[in-house]
Amino acid sequence: MELSQNTQEKIKKLQEYEHKIQALNLQRQRLDAQISEIDSALNALGDKNSGEAYKIIGNVMVSASRDKLQEELKEKKKKVELRIKSIEKQQEQLKQVAEAIQKEVLKQIGRKE
Repeated sequence: MELSQNTQEKIKKLQEYEHKIQALNLQRQRLDAQISEIDSALNALGDKNSGEAYKIIGNVMVSASRDKLQEELKEKKKKVELRIKSIEKQQEQLKQVAEAIQKEVLKQIGRKE
């Protein structure tokens, strides 16, 4: 079965959208891992019996205030959560467009049969 040029282009676009969605999924997974790490660090900082707190800057570990570290981690967590929300919106938009293109392609292929 020979597909029209228009249908082939739509299939190519659909593949591109699917690739973009997969890339966003990978970004989301990385950000989820960051949230998990931040939560773990915040829990460790919350344990008052754990002694001094340290922060890694480049290749150097330096002593730091627990309160300041907690504040920095909470701010970082907010930024990561905001990025996750942004990615979720992008994913939803791409899925909607991909579904619309898929319906068009299936309709055009259905006519050919």
